[in-house]
Amino acid sequence: MWFLTKVLISAFIIAFASWLAGKKPVLAGFIVALPLVSMLAILFSYIEYKDAGKMHQFAVSILVALPLTLSFFVPFLINKWIKVNFSVTYLLGIAFLLLAYCAHKLLFKMNWMQ
Repeated sequence: MWFLTKVLISAFIIAFASWLAGKKPVLAGFIVALPLVSMLAILFSYIEYKDAGKMHQFAVSILVALPLTLSFFVPFLINKWIKVNFSVTYLLGIAFLLLAYCAHKLLFKMNWMQ
């Protein structure tokens, strides 16, 4: 039951934000930029596991990953000049995210962030 509750809350937030993007894209962008997923995941994880040490590691991982994940938007920003279609831009964003994930993994493997 707890899993279903988490799914429903998360799905509602995503559905609301995507609906709002059609009506008020600036407000929707701000809402999506909020660390809602991080906030919910930390809360849900703590309620479920009650392990402050794991929550610390989780929060540090999120903090390190946040600037790296912004790389997804780089192709959208430069698309103003390179003029490629949405699919190519989106796939480039995913490729940038994969590189960011590799950087994140490397940082933690080297124990720089723990």
